[in-house]
Amino acid sequence: MTAIVDFVNSILWGYVLVYGLLGVGVFFTLRLGLLQFVHFGEMIRAIRGSRQSDKSGISPFQALTTSLASRVGTGNLAGVAVALYLGGAGAIFWMWMVALVGMATAYAESTLAQLYKVRDNNGQYRGGPAVYLTKGLNAPWAGSIFAVCLILSFGLIFNAVQANSIADAVEAAFGIPKLWVGIAIAILAGVVIFGGIRSIARFAELVVPFMAGLYVLVALVIMAINITEVPGVLATIVKSAFGLEEAGGGVAGSVTAAMLNGIKRGLFSNEAGMGSAPNIAATATPSPHHPSSQGLVQAFGVFIDTIVICTATAVMILLSGVMEPGSGVTGTELTQLAMEFHIGAAGTYFIAIAILFFAFTSIVANYSYAENALYHLGGGNTVGVTCLRLAALGMVVWGSYQAVVTVFNAADASMGLMATINLIGIVMLSGTVVKLTKDYLAQRKSGEMPRFKLADYPELDKKIDNDIWR
Repeated sequence: MTAIVDFVNSILWGYVLVYGLLGVGVFFTLRLGLLQFVHFGEMIRAIRGSRQSDKSGISPFQALTTSLASRVGTGNLAGVAVALYLGGAGAIFWMWMVALVGMATAYAESTLAQLYKVRDNNGQYRGGPAVYLTKGLNAPWAGSIFAVCLILSFGLIFNAVQANSIADAVEAAFGIPKLWVGIAIAILAGVVIFGGIRSIARFAELVVPFMAGLYVLVALVIMAINITEVPGVLATIVKSAFGLEEAGGGVAGSVTAAMLNGIKRGLFSNEAGMGSAPNIAATATPSPHHPSSQGLVQAFGVFIDTIVICTATAVMILLSGVMEPGSGVTGTELTQLAMEFHIGAAGTYFIAIAILFFAFTSIVANYSYAENALYHLGGGNTVGVTCLRLAALGMVVWGSYQAVVTVFNAADASMGLMATINLIGIVMLSGTVVKLTKDYLAQRKSGEMPRFKLADYPELDKKIDNDIWR
């Protein structure tokens, strides 16, 4: 089994996704007219007016904070440290690149999720790649495969990974046994997820801005103290990406190592193109009432995750000088050492608490994606949802004290298959994304409040829910 999983991962992550993610990101960046750069201000504008919701959906701001809860996890702390250790400083440059072009991919997938969303038996919005693959491409088999992979990776195994990171950090900082940490996390997560999507959204809306803001604030203070060294660190990141400077970590000076580790860790962190965030994007009531508005909001989430938070972690580590090639010190431990260098013994505790918040919010957000997928598979009844919730919490407890590499590698394979199916799907539906984008921007340019007009899209007849968009 290990050999099979490793082989699948070598194909998906060594070839298909490394080039596929960048390729699809560049494709949408060019086809949408450099949307994420030219209309960056429109993303801010979409977020500013995103507090309203209705009885069927959550607010766009809640959808953003929930997707950020998933995106901003251990990848922003431990993942960045791993990328630096294995790929050198240049890995961060490639994380930037996959994020910048990934903003266009994130826009496309969340716009499609909004367009093709449906209502469940309780009148709540549901959607995501499983739905737009089924309805937009008439490929229910692809939608079902995607939904199963999403439940396995995000609903179950990734929650074990996040719990393992929390337990490691808390045990190192406070000496609390991992099993008890896992049980405590499961109880707290259960309180949130048994309240359903709205409970998760309200939780994310309150916690995510606070946790991300505090972390970035600490990083800014550290950079301000070391301001004379920051330009040199940023220059090292860029030079190392092209092998122009041997910067500590991994295969020093290796462009391939930097690229592969940067892209893989970048995707794991910002999830652009993976098809995860569209699951929560679909549950929002868009403001303005147009699918593109939620796409713009979610594209900005990628920027916050990678360009802001991952960069903050990377600069703090590189400024500290604690990274030693071949030392074996990487992941959470490396990030804690860096923070300890900057602020003393309190650094270990700060990172432990940051990981607790980052990973915990990821657990509840990841569950929300899995619940969405379960509804698509027809298991959205009380028994099915309860079983999924209990299984997710069980994986949290198990993952807190077990680090079974094969199982975690299986999650990578499942995530890779998800992303591959999603990338193919959104490219095939790119014509619809382009039409929606031009429509939204044209209305905005003419001074109108953008609004989706069903009559302008006769080709979507019987493919989307007319009641939602009427």
